[in-house]
Amino acid sequence: MSIFSRILEGSIPCHRVYEDDLTLAFLDINPLAPGHTLVIPKESQATVMDLSEESAAGIGRVLPRITRAACAAAGVRECNIIQNNGAGAGQEVMHVHFHVIPKSSEFGLQKKWTPRPLQDGEAENILRIMQASIGQE
Repeated sequence: MSIFSRILEGSIPCHRVYEDDLTLAFLDINPLAPGHTLVIPKESQATVMDLSEESAAGIGRVLPRITRAACAAAGVRECNIIQNNGAGAGQEVMHVHFHVIPKSSEFGLQKKWTPRPLQDGEAENILRIMQASIGQE
């Protein structure tokens, strides 16, 4: 049972920002910024790929509202929304969660992307695989 499941059942306290039938949002106990909030589904799944459409839609409905509130708490209009799937991608708690992290020059996520250009034919191959996968659901 993950720490988030224990928060949902009430055995671990949290600073609840928002709750409805499908989701819970609460302050991160080790924030990167004022207002750093975690948004989780009440459905216990490790990755977003395993999440039901109902739970995914529930998160989608509340994420803009939570983001506005987190940014208001920090006094900013910029933020990062981070969601990792699997240990190799940096996920530490195996329960779907979104980090809403307000950003300013003084605080927030410090991340550097390392992009690379698409190679010849790569996009077409990726599209074929992804479109076939979407059609199989």
